[in-house]
Amino acid sequence: VLFLCGFQIAIPNNVKLKCISWNKDQGFIACGGEDGLLKVLKLETQTDDAKLRGLAAPSNLSMNQTLEGHSGSVQVVTWNEQYQKLTTSDQNGLIIVWMLYKGSWYEEMINNRNKSVVRSMSWNADGQKICIVYEDGAVIVGSVDGKEGPSWPPSQGPELPGVPQLAFGTGAAVWGRTRTSHLRTLKVPGKQMSALSWEGGGLKIGLAVDSFIYFANIRPDYKWGYCSNTVVYAYTRPDRPEYCVVFWDTKNNEKYVKYVKSLISITTCGDFCILATKADENHPQASFVLVLCNSIGTPLDPKYIDIVPLFVAMTKTHVIAASKEAFYTWQYRVAKKLTALEINQVARSRKEGRERIYHVDDTPSGAVDGVLDYSKAAQATGDPICAITASDKTLIVGRESGAIQRYSLPNVGLIQKYGLQCRAYQLSLNCNSSRLAIIDISGVLTFFDLDARVTDSSGQQSIGELLKLERKDVWDMKWARDNPDLFAMMEKTRMYVFRNLDPEEPIQTSGYICNFEDLEIKSVLLDEILKNPEHPNKDYIINFEIRSLRDSRALIEKVGIDDASQFIEDNPHPRLWRLLAEAALQKLDLQTAEQAFVRCKDYQGIKFVKRLGNLQSESMKQCEVAAYFGRFEEAERMYLDMDRRDLAIGLRLKLGDWFRVLQLLKTGSGDADDSLLEQAHNAIGDYFADRQKWLNAVQYYVQGRNQERLAECYYMLEDYEGLENLANSLPENNKLLPEIAQMFVRVGMCEQAVAAFLKCNQPKAAVDTCVHLNQWNKAVELAKNHSMKEIGSLLARYASHLLEKNKTLDAIELYRKANYFFDAAKLMFKIADEEAKKRTKPLRVKKLYVLSALLIEQYHEQMKNAQRGKVKGKSSEATSALAGLLEEEVLSSANRFTDNAWRGAEAYHFFILAQRQLYEGYVDTALKTALHLRDYEDIIPAVEIYSLLALCGCASRAFGTCSKAFIKLESLESLSTEQKQQYEDLALEIFTKHTPKDNRKSELDSILEGGEGKLPTCVATGSPIMEYQFWMCNVCKHCVLAQEISNYNFCPLCHSSVG
Repeated sequence: VLFLCGFQIAIPNNVKLKCISWNKDQGFIACGGEDGLLKVLKLETQTDDAKLRGLAAPSNLSMNQTLEGHSGSVQVVTWNEQYQKLTTSDQNGLIIVWMLYKGSWYEEMINNRNKSVVRSMSWNADGQKICIVYEDGAVIVGSVDGKEGPSWPPSQGPELPGVPQLAFGTGAAVWGRTRTSHLRTLKVPGKQMSALSWEGGGLKIGLAVDSFIYFANIRPDYKWGYCSNTVVYAYTRPDRPEYCVVFWDTKNNEKYVKYVKSLISITTCGDFCILATKADENHPQASFVLVLCNSIGTPLDPKYIDIVPLFVAMTKTHVIAASKEAFYTWQYRVAKKLTALEINQVARSRKEGRERIYHVDDTPSGAVDGVLDYSKAAQATGDPICAITASDKTLIVGRESGAIQRYSLPNVGLIQKYGLQCRAYQLSLNCNSSRLAIIDISGVLTFFDLDARVTDSSGQQSIGELLKLERKDVWDMKWARDNPDLFAMMEKTRMYVFRNLDPEEPIQTSGYICNFEDLEIKSVLLDEILKNPEHPNKDYIINFEIRSLRDSRALIEKVGIDDASQFIEDNPHPRLWRLLAEAALQKLDLQTAEQAFVRCKDYQGIKFVKRLGNLQSESMKQCEVAAYFGRFEEAERMYLDMDRRDLAIGLRLKLGDWFRVLQLLKTGSGDADDSLLEQAHNAIGDYFADRQKWLNAVQYYVQGRNQERLAECYYMLEDYEGLENLANSLPENNKLLPEIAQMFVRVGMCEQAVAAFLKCNQPKAAVDTCVHLNQWNKAVELAKNHSMKEIGSLLARYASHLLEKNKTLDAIELYRKANYFFDAAKLMFKIADEEAKKRTKPLRVKKLYVLSALLIEQYHEQMKNAQRGKVKGKSSEATSALAGLLEEEVLSSANRFTDNAWRGAEAYHFFILAQRQLYEGYVDTALKTALHLRDYEDIIPAVEIYSLLALCGCASRAFGTCSKAFIKLESLESLSTEQKQQYEDLALEIFTKHTPKDNRKSELDSILEGGEGKLPTCVATGSPIMEYQFWMCNVCKHCVLAQEISNYNFCPLCHSSVG
């Protein structure tokens, strides 16, 4: 930070000031002094000129009111910003509250304790309360409406130790918040400084010195830099602990925000910048990190170091970071900058190491590389480093004693030591490293010629000379990047440009200098940007032209090319020669233009002048010149006036203005070139497609017959019908068909994808698509039609994959869709058996067995159809038909459940039916149904079958059947002794009361119990079918009594439709 003394205001009659206070919100300045002096001033800055914003804006005294009311010396003034009130107190203890009314201040309240003098007053943040401290130790709290609050008399209040006032004399010092480090000292004229107050923005200080108010400007050391048209600046936000680093692209007005913890500094060079930060506390390697970033804030390469990077310099190849004792060098490389020849060098340098560290007291020769030994940095020095700077071939290190050490780069070797009489704060080398600019801690700018050889009074020759130029109150400077004698510097609120140490007239501005190149200075008003850092304004980037550029332009415009040429000859610069060349082109003075282009080394310009010289028509030359200077509308109009529509179209082609090309092609009188029309339509389609305006792009691609991009647009629009029509319109084996097919695959449209693959003769891809989209039946059909044998292995592999993941139902669905009904049935039977073991929901188990049996029926139907198809074929295929029948027989014998597929469904059907009949009160029918369950002991546990049978027998009073069921239960080996005992006790209780004999023993019962010639059973009632008229299900082949089927719409067993 730098103090810069600004202007001053004198108090009339030389009345000495005692106090001053600056209103943070409205900008009023109150000052009090002897003899009851009390004034309220207000400074206003109003300017429409962007260059004069901030501190550079002229200040006008818009208010200068003297307030009368105090008789003694006014010692304390304080503002209430919330309520726009001023509170003052004098040596007699009189307190007056002033209010603002219609632009003037008036007395509102008076308070006088008459016991002691007020030493300090302060309002709280919301302006509701004021605390007043008296000299005798009394403390009083009051409110804004004049009511007195709590108070502490001197005897009762807390003891307040006296705080001595820090006497500055005629100087002011500022301490920073970080460990209270001393930042700057400012000396002002006068005998005694009685008070000071900060402006609300923090960029000005008001100083009460004797009978004057001095205003000092503050130039903060912002964390900022400039690289590749990008301003990089950092600020803090109240809602986040990190620094917010903004990379603001001033050319495109885009910004990129990064959040960085513990940011120390920002250093830039070329297209890159270095962010110096503290490393994470738990990082094992080092305490600090240097992050190399590009101009949009992307981190490219971090380097962890173990020295505090208090000072950082950067060149196109090196980063130098210095603590007070040592400096670290890092030769960085960026991948995109490498050439093929440098790859091996980079690999070798990585092996050798690109990082070095040197102690400031060492004397490296440069012949032997240093090492990365951080123990050197721990060694103390009696003359610490205070500033560094570097160019591509030179490193300068400044020390607190005034010593300057010059090192060579890239091999760091100490070349020379110089001695100065000041402590450097900022160092800067010119573009050829011949001169060094030094800004010391007092803001004095001096220059040192590093290569000058001088002879001192003793006759000894030495290297280095301090130049005679010296400027005070300097806070920024920048050498021109293309001229070693040009530099710009900021002195107070003025910018000076020097050529060979001779100044030009100053420019009023307070901007920080970003860049000085091509006789133009770019500066940025950081003070204004950081008032609203989230929304930087391009108005805060200001470009200044130096005098030679302004004068050259004025000479060309007002005097002529010849005089301007002589002036530029005397003050040569590539920018001036280019300016002359362009002016000569405008007047078609080709000889002067060519000479000027040669002087500024513009090869393209030379070629352009040569081409102009070959043109015969003056009009054609004027057209070409207009196009050269970017006046394309004018050039096109001139071409059309010359009836050269082809040249106008060619101009627009070069510019890529396809809309205008199309317009010119359509408005022409002759036939337009069809290929050019197609090219224009496609280019406009590309324009809309790049902006994702797919609907607009489609119209132009259709006219341009660009089927490839048309397919892409249909896909992005999700217009799959249009995509399908496009595929159908393409000829067979068109190269676009596989791509369209892949688009259909990505959205799961199997049928369209298969059609596209088959159209381009890729059946394998079509099958793979079906497999990918789980359309296995279609995959099998395609594989059979195209004699492909891989489908079986694919199916088995996918099924095993599903089974490994315990997705059995998915595997069943896979087999079923692929018409592998037998394999699906096996898995379904497995699920049914597992569900049956849980003994929870018999209806669900029945459904699973029904599904299993249905799959078996589908398998039988499939085998019959296959054999039927083979029989219809050639007679030579009879052998294969027989083989198919034999294969089914083998499968059936190996898997006996194919013959009795419905047994599981029957078992649980009768099991559920018997219980339903029992609970509905049809006990005899329930007993008949339960008797069927004796045939299904392999499916339903015997204990459940005979428990139900015993229950039904007891309910229907068929105690003989009940007794047999109990005998069976008591003989089951699966039951424990305790369970068997329970059944015996229950049987004893029943049969002591009832004889174990059936009351009704009919012929039907004997038929039911008989094994041979067993009658079909009605699956609706569980009764045997005695009549010849009955209904049989087409699916499961089970029967229902004719009089019962009328009550059902679906088969009671398999739930297929009755109709």
